[in-house]
Amino acid sequence: MIRRRAALLDALLALGASVAPGMTSCARASASVDAHAMKGAPLRMAMTEFPPYTGTDLPGGGIATVITRTVLARQGLEMSASVRPWARALSETQEGVFDGLIGVWRNAERERTLLFPRPLGITNRIGFMARAGTSITVNDLKQLRRLTIGVVNGYANPLAIEEAQLRLEPAVDDLRNLRKLLLGRIDLALIDKGVAHYLLQTQLPTGLTELTWLEPSVTETPLYAALSRRSPEALARVAEFNLGLDKIHKDGELDQLLKSFSG
Repeated sequence: MIRRRAALLDALLALGASVAPGMTSCARASASVDAHAMKGAPLRMAMTEFPPYTGTDLPGGGIATVITRTVLARQGLEMSASVRPWARALSETQEGVFDGLIGVWRNAERERTLLFPRPLGITNRIGFMARAGTSITVNDLKQLRRLTIGVVNGYANPLAIEEAQLRLEPAVDDLRNLRKLLLGRIDLALIDKGVAHYLLQTQLPTGLTELTWLEPSVTETPLYAALSRRSPEALARVAEFNLGLDKIHKDGELDQLLKSFSG
């Protein structure tokens, strides 16, 4: 993980990017983009603490933020990033307070208020963390109905979770759920595997031996940067985003960013 952060930091320093909690910071996504070519005001993007994909302690605000910024820069667009608790970030984007939201899963309900360009190239593997030594198996979700499962308020839970009619207990974020799991206040935590491992390694080291990931995962879902339908020129911005994404895919920059994240 230290190598991953160091490699990503090297890649991001060239972007001149920074993000602070509760504040907005505008940064150029690429030194090759001429500032005079930028079109209009920066897009106001929201994000939440979802490391290693988005977060205030990550270089450039996390790999999802970096990709979003880079894509927009290829089209001559700047962005600012503001950090909010997830439920607030989602609702304020839906209401048009922000132009877009970085690090979001797509579903039919959200499509009513958000426009989705193509995904960022990041896939989230969603499943369960449990206390080490557990006898719980997760092959049949309906067998988990007697358990209390921690989820994050405002997250779009996998359809299989909703259909299984499980007992869900919301928390403000993933870290809170992992702490509740350690204390025995919940039986399982529904979480992205990458997020779980990052949080255990950086903020909850006791969980490295006391918590464990359960196979199989529930689902895998791509991560998006979505735009608010209430944002001016939202449809045009979606088209520009897709063009920018095509550019960084074709010239290899997207692969380089993803490798710096995973390395």
